[in-house]
Amino acid sequence: MNRRNFLIGAGTAVAAAMPELRAQNATPHPPGKARFRTGLVAYSYREVFKARTFTYEDLIRVAVETGTDGIDMTVYWLPSTTDDYLLSLRRLAYRNRVEIYSIGTRVQLAQPTVALRDQQLAELRKWLDVAQRVGATHVRVFGGDVPAGATKEQAIAFAAETLKRGAEEAGARGLILGLEDDGGITDYAKDTIAIVERAASEWAGMNLDLGNFRPPDVYGQVEMSIPYAVSTHVKTELTLDDGRTAPFDLERIFQMFAAREFRGYMGLEYEAAGDPTRAVPEYLQRLKALAIKYSA
Repeated sequence: MNRRNFLIGAGTAVAAAMPELRAQNATPHPPGKARFRTGLVAYSYREVFKARTFTYEDLIRVAVETGTDGIDMTVYWLPSTTDDYLLSLRRLAYRNRVEIYSIGTRVQLAQPTVALRDQQLAELRKWLDVAQRVGATHVRVFGGDVPAGATKEQAIAFAAETLKRGAEEAGARGLILGLEDDGGITDYAKDTIAIVERAASEWAGMNLDLGNFRPPDVYGQVEMSIPYAVSTHVKTELTLDDGRTAPFDLERIFQMFAAREFRGYMGLEYEAAGDPTRAVPEYLQRLKALAIKYSA
């Protein structure tokens, strides 16, 4: 695709259609079958983002070239959070029919004091504002590690309180928070689910990352998490019970999600060895085929 023809241009923001407002785990969707959309997570291109040889305009281009529905951005690679940049990016995505459906923050929920939790909520507010300006309706947050001197149970309680307060603010803006399972207190599905359940908000759920659960029984942990998922990161590899790495059975994954009538994004987050410029388009085509096969 000719890059000049692709980059239609950027200017004032345009309205983006808002998807379902309620988290799947809190309010059941109407009876029916699964409805999948494909996404591309910016972290798949982390090395070239870090080297500043790849941009979010490039990510939109890849989505167009592969027929991918949307992108999940990581905020620390945004070159600017001014209106000039964010609204131009939103317009570019809209003009190319790519949804910016999610942004990922560095917010860490499990803070041991009220003051530290307030700091994380202040950080979250900044990114909720960015999400609104760029047109995203889902914001990723993280559990974090067990604080020094605390137990895991206490850390889960800290995280649940912060998630609940954050979800109140997100919900007031029509945004959904997704707690990503990503190390620390979210190494295992049961603990991640406990945080979401204790937060008890229709504006909070799980950003279910398939490849981040520690063994044993990664597939089983994924399956128990699906009812809480508001968005999904699809990895290409998982860790087996014996510690070996193996390819994910993506057909099995889509069957599991379809059986639970999941409706939402399945975003590729490529972390395996190999050149993402070659591997990512191939996996996106695979996701697209499965999304079509298992959608209503």
